[in-house]
Amino acid sequence: MNQFLTNSFTRRSFLQSMSGGLMAVPFLESLAAANTGKPPKRVIFLGGGFGFTKDTFYPKKAGRFAEIGLTEGLSPLKAHQNDITMVANLTNLGATTPHGGSVSYLTGANVAGTPGKRFHNSISCDQLLADHLGKETRFASLTLSAKEVDGGSNSGHGAGLSLAWDSEGKPIPGIERPIDLYYTLFANPKDSRKALTERLQRKQSILDLMRLDTKAMNRKLNKSDKEKLDEYFTGLRHVEKGLERQAKWADTPKPKAPYAVPKEDLNGEEAIRLMYDMLIIALQTDATRVMSYRLPVCDLISGMGIKIKAHSLSHYGFSKPRIAASRERDKKCTALLSHFIDHLKQTKDTDGSRLFDNCIVSYGTNIRAGHELKNLPAILTGGGAKKMRWGEHIILPEQDTPLANFWLTIMQQAGLNIESFSHSTGTVPELLT
Repeated sequence: MNQFLTNSFTRRSFLQSMSGGLMAVPFLESLAAANTGKPPKRVIFLGGGFGFTKDTFYPKKAGRFAEIGLTEGLSPLKAHQNDITMVANLTNLGATTPHGGSVSYLTGANVAGTPGKRFHNSISCDQLLADHLGKETRFASLTLSAKEVDGGSNSGHGAGLSLAWDSEGKPIPGIERPIDLYYTLFANPKDSRKALTERLQRKQSILDLMRLDTKAMNRKLNKSDKEKLDEYFTGLRHVEKGLERQAKWADTPKPKAPYAVPKEDLNGEEAIRLMYDMLIIALQTDATRVMSYRLPVCDLISGMGIKIKAHSLSHYGFSKPRIAASRERDKKCTALLSHFIDHLKQTKDTDGSRLFDNCIVSYGTNIRAGHELKNLPAILTGGGAKKMRWGEHIILPEQDTPLANFWLTIMQQAGLNIESFSHSTGTVPELLT
């Protein structure tokens, strides 16, 4: 059994200790001194794949959950029914094929629709927010993914991809395992200031060797090769930007870990819970203010003892065993979301308010079950969106309301001064009070 789960100071007891006040040093000692004003806004994007069971997950009518009740699939969120809102009739207009995975979920781009390009994505909304909210944090954003044993197209996401895309439309690698997130957030005893400096210098030396005389080369290259070279140097600039950020924070020590290193092979529900728990710490210690998490689908299902593959499960049709398995999967997903909301509410921010009160959390999937592209599931929670209507199922009057309108509304509520995003036609006024 994992030491983290068996120690007297377990994950549960550690998180329960957070509900009593600011976490003990070394977590918030310097942070509390630096933040004397209002806590910052935080935005979290959680995305699954394949959708949920049509007849038992989605409410049939609009209204307050306290009055219309929660569906079977949403029932694990009962304790939070006044703090969640679900929106119907959203469609990602950029998605042209359900087998495209979640590559355009947060971008809204038609990745195959740019003339002369086989694939072309755009910046995701989490990265726009990172440019706005992440200037003062160690990580402008945290991008989480999942390395699933039965991944690839069967995960509903696209093989090995996160939800995040940079300003050039390039995929941002995601942190795939709890152990990798652990060493990203917490101090590693092997990381001395000298060792970090040597690593940064070594990486910089490699980049120096990779630089080319582009002016001389450009005169000899055709259009296609020039585009490839431009992409190469765009990637190089991103690496250099990351090195600059690491150097900037090199003299600010990371917090010490509150528990032992997790096992390397955690997966399914256990991995999701631990990822959620560490995200709480990342937010509370102000390591980052923007996060996206491409939730694992295949491993969660197999961990529940369900033998049906995730892709097959989304085509449940009239199969009673598949429908039953799909319904169980739905409740497991929302139970995990409820767990995350629980801890956001239990954790105190720098001013004594609940961390939940300063967060905006989006939870949804890139397609519906049966590979339907329209009317995507979209759930919102968190007190950081002060003008949002809470505790309701909202059916938008216009079918195929652009999903980009939804993202634009969230970004504006997070304080980003932006008038349009992707294929947006405006905000979603029905969401606001």
